[in-house]
Parts: sequence; C-alpha cells; structure tokens
Amino acid sequence: MRKHGLAVAGICVLLLAGTACSDTKADGGNGSGGQSTPSTSQSNSPGASTTPGDSTTPSDSPAASIAVVPAKGASSVQPDKPVTVTTTAGKLAEVTLKDDDGDKVAGSFNTDKTQWTSTDHLKPGASYTVSGSAEGTDGGTIPISSTFKTLKATKSLKASVVPLNGETVGVALPIQIYWNNPVKDRAAVEKRLKVTTSVPVTGTWHWVNSKQVNYRPMNYWPAGTKVSVNIDTQGVNAGNNTWGTSSRKIAFSIGKSVVSNVNVKKHSMTVTINGKLARTIPITAGKDGFTTRSGVKVIMEKFTTKRMDAATIGIKPGDPNYYNISDVKWAQRVTSSGEFIHGAPWSAGSQGSANVSHGCVGMSLADAQWFFNQTLRGDPVIVTGTNRHMEPGNGWTDWNTTWAAYKKGSALS
Repeated sequence: MRKHGLAVAGICVLLLAGTACSDTKADGGNGSGGQSTPSTSQSNSPGASTTPGDSTTPSDSPAASIAVVPAKGASSVQPDKPVTVTTTAGKLAEVTLKDDDGDKVAGSFNTDKTQWTSTDHLKPGASYTVSGSAEGTDGGTIPISSTFKTLKATKSLKASVVPLNGETVGVALPIQIYWNNPVKDRAAVEKRLKVTTSVPVTGTWHWVNSKQVNYRPMNYWPAGTKVSVNIDTQGVNAGNNTWGTSSRKIAFSIGKSVVSNVNVKKHSMTVTINGKLARTIPITAGKDGFTTRSGVKVIMEKFTTKRMDAATIGIKPGDPNYYNISDVKWAQRVTSSGEFIHGAPWSAGSQGSANVSHGCVGMSLADAQWFFNQTLRGDPVIVTGTNRHMEPGNGWTDWNTTWAAYKKGSALS
C-alpha cells in the first residue's frame, strides 16, 4: 500500500467554540461538538500506522487532520463568523465554499497554505458546502468535504440608495442609505460601509435614525470626482436577529460645480459655475405667511412640467390662497414640504422687486429653463434673508449641520 505523507487520522470537524480533534469517535454532526470519520489509532512508537487497516507499515511522515469549522452538519451557524479549513501537515491544495445557489464565498490561504479562511460574510438561512483537497508531503491527495447551515433571520436587512448607480449628481448630494428594517447595532453595520473616491475626500457617515444613514464630505464634493459605495452588509448582525441578506455596490460621478445663492431680501439669485459667476437672476420668493426658508437646500427632483396643487400643503379650494396649476415649467424641488425653484410668468411684475409666492422661488421662463439646464440633482441652493430656517429632514438638509456635529452622528465616532 502506498504511504501518504498526509495520512488521514479522520476529517476532524471542529466546534465553533474550538473543540479539539480526537482519535476517538465523536458524537453525531449536530453542531454541538467536534466530529471525525472512523479514526486511525496512532501509538507513540515510530512504527505506528497512519493508514486505516495497516498496523505494521512504518511511516516517516506524521499523521495529520483536516479540520473544518463550523462542524459538519452544524445548523444555526452565525453568518458573520469565518469558515476555516486547516491541516496539520502538508498543505491545502484547493478549497471552495459555496451556498445552495452555487454562489462562491471568497477566502484566502495563509502563507504556508495550512489554513484557508473565508473573507466574506455568509447568507442567513442558507446551506453551505465545503470542498477541496489537501496534498501530503509525498504528493498524496486527501479530499475535503463538509456541509453546514446558517441560522435563519427573523428579519432581513436590505438597502435602498440615493444616488442611483451610474448617475451624475451635484456637488452637495449626500449619499443616503434607507434600510427596510431598523438597525440596532449601528456600529456593526457602519463598519461594513465603505466610500472610495478618485481624489482624496474627507467624509463621514451620519445616522439620521435607525432606518437611515447618510454620508457627506466635509466640504462639497470636488467637481468630476468618481465615487463608489460598497454596502457589504450580507451576513452582518444588525441586532434583534436582523441580518443582512445581501450586499451591493454603486458607483456615481460628480458633475460640474453649480452653486446658487438666493437673497430673499434683494429678490435675486446668483449662479456660480465652476467658481465663476454665470448669471444673476431676478426672483420672487415667499410672501408673508408663506416665508421661504433660509438655509442650504439641495435639488432633490427635476421636472420639465409639474402640476402644483395647494391642497398638497393644506390649502383647500375656496381659500383665497388656493391654486392649482397644471403646467408649472422647469420645476426643481428643494424641500420635502413643497418648495421649488421654477418658472413663474404670472409673477413677472414682481420678480426682482417683491416677494409674492407661496414659498417657492419664481423667475421668468427663460431664466428658469437656463437654470434647469445647468443643474443636476444634488446641486446646492443657499437661501438667505429670512428668519424662517430649514427644519432637519425637510429635504436633504445635511449641510445645515456643522461638520463637528455631523461627525458625531457616526456610530464609530
């Protein structure tokens, strides 16, 4: 019989807690203890057998075990724990870890290839198969085979993201992640979020609440920056038995710098493009009782034509302030509560001299169309001149918080 440098003392499957291999037959593979195949006895004498059934053939190579963690047949394995395959002699030739959909889990070997460790988190409620082989010192091959199941999550964690993948956005757009379920362990989740930029950018995550986390730079994004976001939350434990069921990546670009300043008292808006004044536009803003909010606003939506009905802000038909205009041109939303920047031909006589709107910033159709064509979702509009200020969360209001306060909103600060 051919001698193997890597003789199998049994495929020893370890506990998650680290139970050691044994030459005695262990309990069944229920995840509660180590398990081995029928073992080969190994005496302390130099001529002890390393091959089942052969008690007389001497061997120059030590007996070895291939250990897999978690245990073969284990269930309720935590998805955020690494899978390891280890040999005590020779080296691992190949290791593959797949789920029941056939998706591979990434992993890496140590320097001498005696251990393989998974680098990706696992899916909750999935079955996994470990396969591969090891090589003995004499070139003999030993197969590797094990299976286990991960725990089932009570709730899943999935992400919806602003901006869209592939979108080009303005310099003030905050990255926004909306979770389908509340996150209790914010630090664990935030550790799995990564922003990469084509030029150096200092930024931070900021938890708005348990179901939303945003990211913004200390200053506006540099024009032309390429940004990628890795939401690596598959297998993350968000708390309350809520586990990440998937990961995703998005990439987006920052367009040219378009920064607009509205001075309500002066009835004027200046538009600066890439640091140069491009146009000064006469405007009208909110009249008494409908004061336009001051603060840093960010363009959220753009409509070439938009119906505007005062009923959406609580003004009913019959009220002197009621309006319902079906075809407002070049409308750009800047608050959740209904402030827009748009063309307003009905207020032409007041633009540049008086505030007569219900809170929106109105201008001529020609100026509104030009402005619409310059901007992107995510461009900032800075409004001054009123005592009414932006409320947190009334739109994309991240820039109304100081940088120091914003950083404190990180679970890792």
